[in-house]
Amino acid sequence: MTLSQWQSELIAQGAYVEQDTIHHFGNAAQELTYLVEDNVMCDLSHLALLEVSGADAATFLQGQVTNDVKLLNGQQAHYTGYCTPKGRLLGIFLALVHQDHVHLQMPKAIAEAIAKRLRMFVMRSKVIITDQSEHIVKIGLNGPGALQILSEQFSQLPGEPYATKTHTHATLLRLPSIAGHQRLPSIAGHQRFEIFTSMEHAKTLWNTFKMKTKLVGKSCWDWLEVQSGIPEVVPATQEQFVPQMVNLDLLHAINFKKGCYTGQEIVARTHYLGSVKRRTFLMTLSSDSSPQAGDKLADEHQNEVGQIVRVAPSGIKALSEANTFDVLAELRIEAQQSGPIYWNSRPLTSKVMPYSLGLAES
Repeated sequence: MTLSQWQSELIAQGAYVEQDTIHHFGNAAQELTYLVEDNVMCDLSHLALLEVSGADAATFLQGQVTNDVKLLNGQQAHYTGYCTPKGRLLGIFLALVHQDHVHLQMPKAIAEAIAKRLRMFVMRSKVIITDQSEHIVKIGLNGPGALQILSEQFSQLPGEPYATKTHTHATLLRLPSIAGHQRLPSIAGHQRFEIFTSMEHAKTLWNTFKMKTKLVGKSCWDWLEVQSGIPEVVPATQEQFVPQMVNLDLLHAINFKKGCYTGQEIVARTHYLGSVKRRTFLMTLSSDSSPQAGDKLADEHQNEVGQIVRVAPSGIKALSEANTFDVLAELRIEAQQSGPIYWNSRPLTSKVMPYSLGLAES
């Protein structure tokens, strides 16, 4: 089965597909309401999966990315950044090891350029970089019963966030779940997983899980990621951020003891001099038009103070005003603490991040 054949299977089940992305299964607005109380399943074709293999794969990547590749032992994943020599992010990867191959997951929109750039630095190393997006299906599960649903098909499940379990026909990855919302405390008990499987076995797993889940599109998964405080880099935001600006240090995506990598000097200097003056915050806004990653943000005097890192329609919009968006906003800390922030003259309201920013008023 090819990727197009797999997506044809989903189209037959009501999926709306555009540019290899499952946008929704007939009613995007209704799907957002499922996130509060239901178990949901999402195809993650909008994410690419690069495979880095060969005898020198780990050593090669160790000199390229911000996290310690040697800590990937097949039992856990982690986030890592990929920087320019000036310490600016070209991409953020979710990295894991499977059968001696390192897999790097990222938005499909940047994958080709990232693969091309990585290959430039392979030189004489025994390293092969391939795009496995056409061969590995990625499925997301979230909800109060996600753990039970998986336990009916797999004997062992990953117990902690970023832990992995590999089975004969699938690898399971546990992801951070939503810590809860002031008005929706029931979400605190939800569990979130990603399943990696072959095209041949994807159909069986999907149809089995479909019996106990609601099918949702990319916007729903994006909302879960935003609520978990997970940033991403897309073409519009490449080379815009030093890793600490988007909280990669707080997500344990930077290892300050691993040694040299591209951009390491800038990243380390920012850390050891205590000069992190910008952070990414969880915020919400109401608008008839959708904000986009890379859009500029301003203070009340129209001074530019940051930009949008990631955005998703709100998963609680049915319980609040219409056209609500939750965003991860990269801002000057001083501006976030001192006054209102605006996007296109529309105010943003701060929400509680799922992890501590270490700020007195975060």
